[in-house]
Amino acid sequence: MSPYPNTSAAVRTASEVNEQIRTLWQRSGGLLSPDDETEYQRLLVEWAAAAGTSVRPAA
Repeated sequence: MSPYPNTSAAVRTASEVNEQIRTLWQRSGGLLSPDDETEYQRLLVEWAAAAGTSVRPAA
């Protein structure tokens, strides 16, 4: 694996990522499975980067 970020990957806006987060929560019925929780954490970090903020992963 390359130590350099993939600069060819499309960068999504905070709104686009937020929509995917909302969809994940609706699909899960409000209870995230372990796989959904992993996806949620990934999306949260992506959203924070797009929004220009930082988040701390849950312990």
